[in-house]
This record gives sequence, C-alpha cells and structure tokens, in this order.
Amino acid sequence: MLDERKLDSQGILDVLRARDGYAGQIVHVESMPHSSAAYQPLRAPLNRLLKHALDMRGIDRFYTHQAEAIDALRDGKNVVVATGTASGKSLCYNVPVLNACLESSSASRGATALYIFPVKALANDQLRALEELTAPLPARPPAYTYDGDTPQHERAGIRKSAQLLLTNPEMLHIGILPNHRGWSRFLRRLRYVVIDEGHMYRGVFGSHVALLIRRLRRICRRYGANPQFIVTSATLGNAREHAEGLTGLPMTAITDDGAPSAGREFALWNPPIIDDVQSARRSVLSEGAELFSWLVARGTRTLSFVRTRQAAELMYRISEDQLQRYGASDARVSSYRAGYVPEE
Repeated sequence: MLDERKLDSQGILDVLRARDGYAGQIVHVESMPHSSAAYQPLRAPLNRLLKHALDMRGIDRFYTHQAEAIDALRDGKNVVVATGTASGKSLCYNVPVLNACLESSSASRGATALYIFPVKALANDQLRALEELTAPLPARPPAYTYDGDTPQHERAGIRKSAQLLLTNPEMLHIGILPNHRGWSRFLRRLRYVVIDEGHMYRGVFGSHVALLIRRLRRICRRYGANPQFIVTSATLGNAREHAEGLTGLPMTAITDDGAPSAGREFALWNPPIIDDVQSARRSVLSEGAELFSWLVARGTRTLSFVRTRQAAELMYRISEDQLQRYGASDARVSSYRAGYVPEE
C-alpha cells in the first residue's frame, strides 16, 4: 500500500529510497532555500493609463529585477532577463512596450513591438495575458498572433493595423521578412523586439535564428528603425554572452531575481543498470513514467517534461497503465504538447 500521508519534498525522497526496486538512483540532491520578495521603485513614473491598468490587476509595485529591466529599457538599452520560472518576466517587457505605445509624443505615437516565441502555444498564452492586462485601457493597442494558423483572409488586416505582433521564428522567416514591403508600416515604427525563452535558440537552430535576427535588423534600418531587444529565459547560465550572440548587440544582463520562491529539493535520478556487460540502463522514458505514476497515485501534483511529442504521448500511455496497477485509474492525467490543432 502507498503511504497516503502528506509529505514534503524531502519526505517524498525518503519514501522513494525505501521503495522496492530502488538501487541508488538518486545520485545528488540540492536544497534550494526559501527566498522573500524584494521590491524596487521605478526611476520615472509610468503613463497614467498604464498605471491604472496595472493597479486594476493588483500590480502596484515591481520586483527588483522587473524595475531594473524596465528602467534599463526606458534608458534605451538592450536587456536580457534571466530569472526563475514564474518570476514575472513578462512584465519586464510588457510594461515598457505598453508605456511606449501610450506615450503621446509624436516620436513615439504608433510605436510597434514584435514578440517572438519558439512555439505557437506560448504566443497564444501571451496574447491572452496582454488582453487581460490592457482590458482597462480606453483604447487598447491592436495585438495579434501571426502564425501558420492565422486565416489568410485576416492577414492583410493584421499587416495594416497591428501594433503588437506575436509570432515565431518560422513565420518571421517565411511570412514577414520576405514580404517586408507589405510590413513597412509596422517595421518603420518598430520600437521593441522581444525574444522569449531565449535558451531555446542554441545549436544549429540558434545559429539560424541569430542570422534571422540580423536580417530583421538590416531591414529595420532600411525603414529607419533601430529597435531595442529584450531576451528572457529562466535557465540561461551565461545570459549576456548568449543574448549578445543571438542578437549581435551589446546587452545588459539582469540575473538577480527579486521574486519570492518556496524552498525546494532538486534531485538527479540515474536509471539503474539492467545489463552489466553492455552497461545498459533502463530507459529514461520507462523510469520517468514509473516515477510520474507513483507520484500521481499518491496525490502529488506532478509535471513531467520530455523532449519530443512522441515521448509525451508514450509517457501518457505508460502512465495510464501504471495508474491502473496502483488502483488510481481515475486520476486526472493528460498530455500537452506541440502539434495540437486549434480545435484541440
């Protein structure tokens, strides 16, 4: 029988070590202590309409990394923000972007911003967040996603009216830059380029995107624009070096996280050897599905990340079988991956 008591993370690790079949798979544990929130005021006030919209969302102050990023961007710098997951990085770029859109000076009127996300799902999530944030504004900056799912009959209207455009590298390469004359209104006014999940752009793919960004900058110069760049990530260890390689521009790195975080245990798990002669280990997928199912069966809310769509579906199916073995077949488990059509 599974121990149904509520355990903290260290307690769960202790129970795992005592389970049948455990053979020293936990090879390292790192304890991350609790941290409290640290706040910092902005050096200059925001547009009053934007401040009202933020107040309506309960945002009346900023974490230190948010304030540093906003101030640096308003000073004309290019910024890379590398702070923890759920640390409010989106406000680091949404606040200066929206503030620029709402400025009344002739030089800033009609400023546009380009948001680049590695996958369509992130762009759609960010569009919803933008719509919620700007809902109190009397006139919201027109914001659209522009990707392979965008209906053909809507694309011309987006080119003519978009002030905030959320897209991905593929669509920038195929749909926007080759047709830059049709995007001249947007590119001429381009003030900010946001590159979210910057750690995704590495290796061959990262090299391609770096060249794509340089092409974007050349085309912007043709139309008289010189946009600032904002790169964000939760997992970059060499934030400035990576962002400068990606954009070809000097970057200000902001890495001191002011957001609060709970204490946590970080454990490295090494699958056991199943063939001593060949030093073959049990598959990561099988081991991951077993751990995932055990945690879910005992009522622990669990996320499992894998590298491919196929692996996500395989782990889901294996986990369903494992949950039946644990007598927890009614547990709420689902897969979530790239490749779903909009109806799904």
